[in-house]
Amino acid sequence: MAGGHEFEPRIVGFLCNWCCYAGADLAGVSRYQYPPNIRIIRLMCSGRVDPAFVMRAFLDGADGVFIGGCWLGECHYVTEGNYDALSVMHLCRKLLSQIGVSPERLRIEWVSASEGIRFAEVMGSFVDKLKATGPLGKAEGIDEDLLKLKLEAVINLIPYIKLVERERLRVRFATEEEYNEYFNSDELNKLFKELIADKLTTSQILLHLRKNPLSTGEISGIMGLGPSEVSNHMNGLSRQGLVSYDAGRKRFALA
Repeated sequence: MAGGHEFEPRIVGFLCNWCCYAGADLAGVSRYQYPPNIRIIRLMCSGRVDPAFVMRAFLDGADGVFIGGCWLGECHYVTEGNYDALSVMHLCRKLLSQIGVSPERLRIEWVSASEGIRFAEVMGSFVDKLKATGPLGKAEGIDEDLLKLKLEAVINLIPYIKLVERERLRVRFATEEEYNEYFNSDELNKLFKELIADKLTTSQILLHLRKNPLSTGEISGIMGLGPSEVSNHMNGLSRQGLVSYDAGRKRFALA
């Protein structure tokens, strides 16, 4: 790195009050050594982590986001929120991949109140991983302004994404392996593309048009999409009354 300084990743951690936060507290009391890169936000349950929390953390400059909860089957609430947190993590990872950000920047782990040393080890491992990955955006080759636009596009779409998740994507399995298998299945990938990926593309287009009018070719170049795909998106936005076309300038603009 410039000036001989090693990159130090910034991490935002969302920890459940009963287990992971208590484990982090025990790590401190016991003086277990771990990197001081994490900034902790305590929640009563990991199931309270909203996709918007994750994306806003990245928008505000975090290089990584950590979710810590009770071990599966040991949630302190009858709703078993840590299963919901696991689904949120997988969904957010797919959203990050869709906008070109490494999904490995988001991590979930289970840490009990008595596992201070495990918390320290997990933090050390996550920091090492992020150091190897590099700074957010730069490591992915995404311009800072473009990355902010992409994250804003995701955040704007989250109310719709949460509705889709509740109606079409919500599942409950017994093990992490089953969640991993489901969220990497062809069935889920097809649903994600049909229900979310295309909406995310149009969300990004609208944010680009908020800056200035653009032609089909310019949108194609900025977004990395084929002209026919851009035309399909613009036709849909026009029918919804969200954009208008200036035939004289051959540019689309927000309606």
